[in-house]
Amino acid sequence: MEKSIYILGIESSCDDTSAAVICNGKVLSNVIANQEVHAQYGGVVPELASRAHQQNIVPVVQQALHQANITKNDLSAIAFTKGPGLMGSLLVGTSFAKSLALGLQIPLIDVNHMQAHILAHFIDNETPKPPFPFICLTISGGHTQIVKITDYFSMEILGETIDDAVGEAFDKSAKILGLPYPGGPLIDKYAQLGNPKAFPFSKPQVADLNFSFSGLKTAILYFLQKEQQKNQNFISENLNDICASIQFTIIEILMDKLKKAVKQTGIKHIAIAGGVSANSEIRKSLQNAEKHLGWKTYIPKFEYTTDNAAMIAITGYLKFLNNNYADISTAVKARLKVTE
Repeated sequence: MEKSIYILGIESSCDDTSAAVICNGKVLSNVIANQEVHAQYGGVVPELASRAHQQNIVPVVQQALHQANITKNDLSAIAFTKGPGLMGSLLVGTSFAKSLALGLQIPLIDVNHMQAHILAHFIDNETPKPPFPFICLTISGGHTQIVKITDYFSMEILGETIDDAVGEAFDKSAKILGLPYPGGPLIDKYAQLGNPKAFPFSKPQVADLNFSFSGLKTAILYFLQKEQQKNQNFISENLNDICASIQFTIIEILMDKLKKAVKQTGIKHIAIAGGVSANSEIRKSLQNAEKHLGWKTYIPKFEYTTDNAAMIAITGYLKFLNNNYADISTAVKARLKVTE
């Protein structure tokens, strides 16, 4: 009989404190504590985030163990996010993971948050897993990259943003529209009701497979300022169309580069990962590409798109199988490439 390997995953890179238990690749629990405190500031406040992590981490881990119906003594190893992320937030999760691993005398496994987003595809559930090699579009508040994956831990960046990440473009556009933080999901919601061709925005010309979103953000800002001079109610009267047009342009930029990557590499297995992969339009566009371009697309389950500890635990499990453990002296890194 197969030995049960229980991995506790801890994720604290930004403003969500999360803990999950995975047994042989299957998720037994995935608990997330969100921090409401940041909404009033229109963005994540690092100092408040790390304080909230300190309050949340013990109850969240306790709940994850409880839901998984195991005790801490059943654990085989502890996996935690070492970066990239906010320094103070990462330190809370790391110190907790280190002390627990030391106390239980079990291995400690450090996880690259960006790799974990990609490897969430290998969580044992009903969604099909991408075969190697595949291309993954990682899209989140901090990252926009096209990555070629040849093995669990063999990754190559084919293209990335030269300025802002796509999630930031969504959130900043939402802020200009006067929508509360986080605004990305709200743009998605209003876009469903609007005409995506109502207001054409020009797409930035960036070489190779790289992206740029700062120019688009500025173009949206100037466009709205100009229209509001003519009609001060322009945003409220056209909100659905504006959101649909912004979303349409952003998704087109992503899809154009993906098509280019498929052409260059000949790889037609395409996955998405990261918080923005929860966006309904990117999911639709990928499903269309599957129909019309002969791609095979892999879209993670909704709960594994945003920051969560299940993705940390599955990465920890894959590292555990290779005896790829971390030393207790391992340090957090606020900046960390997906290939590191």
